[in-house]
Amino acid sequence: MLDIFFAALNPMLSLFICMLIGFLLKKTNILPSNSSKIMSKLVVWVFYPALSFSTMARHFTLSTLKIHASNISMFLVGLAAAIGISILIAPLFVKEKCYERGIYLYALAFANSGYMGDPLVQAIFGDNILSYYKLACIPLSIAIYTWGMSNLVPSDKSSGSFIKKIMNPPLIAMLIGCLVGIVCGLLVDIPDGVATAYDAAFPSFIIGTLDSLKSCMGPTAMLLAGITVANYDLAGMFKKKKVYVATALRLIFIPTIIFAIMFGVKELFNLIFDASVDNTAILLIFFAIATPLGLNTIVFPEAYGGDPETGASMAMISHTLCVITIPIMFTLLCTILGYNTWLPI
Repeated sequence: MLDIFFAALNPMLSLFICMLIGFLLKKTNILPSNSSKIMSKLVVWVFYPALSFSTMARHFTLSTLKIHASNISMFLVGLAAAIGISILIAPLFVKEKCYERGIYLYALAFANSGYMGDPLVQAIFGDNILSYYKLACIPLSIAIYTWGMSNLVPSDKSSGSFIKKIMNPPLIAMLIGCLVGIVCGLLVDIPDGVATAYDAAFPSFIIGTLDSLKSCMGPTAMLLAGITVANYDLAGMFKKKKVYVATALRLIFIPTIIFAIMFGVKELFNLIFDASVDNTAILLIFFAIATPLGLNTIVFPEAYGGDPETGASMAMISHTLCVITIPIMFTLLCTILGYNTWLPI
């Protein structure tokens, strides 16, 4: 069990240190005032697309479609459960239908499945399993940029078609990567000593450049998280009592309920259809629902005249506490699913 615990703890500590560095750099005014905007553009337009494209181009093939379909189905169950739970619980934090309730709705439904989930899956399992995780998260991304954003952006300021809302550089890069992976798998012969068709099809300098860029995604995203929360009063963020309850729900109780629901659905599906759905999706969805709150509850309220301090408090407290909750929860989940030694997948 200890090897599983430390397999999750080590990357968590690395990401938290990056967040702490970003926080200190901003608080000491070493970084300029526009540093968060520049870094966010680098993450969204360069580092994250490089990670999405290279991962899918290297590991997505026609032979993996059945597994992807099974994982997506299980993720849809988890997504529906997360949204349903948030709709039930959010009114307990804010009784009136107002903008702040929307922040709690979003925070309880969606974790930082991308900027923290991706680096963790990559660090613990490697690029191959990351490709399964990223594709399974597509329904989650669609829900975030539609229903999720509707709770953070006032209705009179929301614009754009459905396609425009969900199509962003990382998602576009991932879809292109899937296409490249299929084409390479069909047309390229893999010579001895080469891992995948993607590695055989492209020059080494292109592959090396993309691999270097994608390795920057996790650290830069956490630097950005630290820089963003540093714009707010640290003492004030830790004084919001309701945020601690919401954080406990976000990191512990909601994931536990979703795991139970998914496990029950998996067993029911296997019983009814005489199928064999394994525990991979349950293990992977952990990183989509048990990670801390992302930065959208800070960025969007700030942009549309809402109060960003609630979101900033949630982000700061959840990112701090998750350093210990994620390794513990992950170890318990692996043990329950029967993975007592590493590597589970």
